[in-house]
Amino acid sequence: MKTITRADVTDEVCKEVGLSRKDASDIFDTVIDEVIQELVSGNEVKLSSFGTFSLRDKKQRVGRNPKTGIEAVISSRRVISFKPSQTMRKIINA
Repeated sequence: MKTITRADVTDEVCKEVGLSRKDASDIFDTVIDEVIQELVSGNEVKLSSFGTFSLRDKKQRVGRNPKTGIEAVISSRRVISFKPSQTMRKIINA
């Protein structure tokens, strides 16, 4: 299994669209920054045929260290959740 990096995506955009590497990188950075800003603002981000990014607030809870078995408090936090679109699910499961 291969990991796709930012550079891989930028190179693919260069090949497909014909932009320079710098322009493709700038566009990619702008898209990522916009997604991050919307999530920071508390908004959900829906990308058609891809999926939805949303924030969830998790409450404080008691967990257990798997090595020692000692209980520890896990503080409340905010996590990012991703739900793939039906289109993506169909493509992956085909």
